[in-house]
Amino acid sequence: MNAFGLARIGRDCELRDAGNSVVTNIALAFSGRARGEKVTTWVEGALFGKRAEALVQYLRKGKSVSVTLNNLREDKYTKQDGTVTTKLIGDVIDIELCPDGTQQAQAAPPPAPRPSPRPAPAPTGFDDMDDDIPF
Repeated sequence: MNAFGLARIGRDCELRDAGNSVVTNIALAFSGRARGEKVTTWVEGALFGKRAEALVQYLRKGKSVSVTLNNLREDKYTKQDGTVTTKLIGDVIDIELCPDGTQQAQAAPPPAPRPSPRPAPAPTGFDDMDDDIPF
């Protein structure tokens, strides 16, 4: 199953060795509304290889991303306290960083408009005269 959507990263990503490749796991929070209430669905995405190496420095907690997941599946596991929990897991096949409103707010304001240059005074015909006229 494939999934696509906008999500926020839930924790900073770290690169780790996966044998013959490298991988980073990405905690993705997809938000929506169900019956008028805000619902957040968490998905654990895995990004492999050179793309993981190139992007890991940008995948920070709170960052908005547009992501496409492949091979989406449920994984059930038992916690230490004995409760059985279900976790969604998928392989990231496409990810794009989205501009955040905070970055736009911190951007420098546009430059102030420059005043138009004053036109040169019109020649009066007396430009060749000295200003040392004794009267």
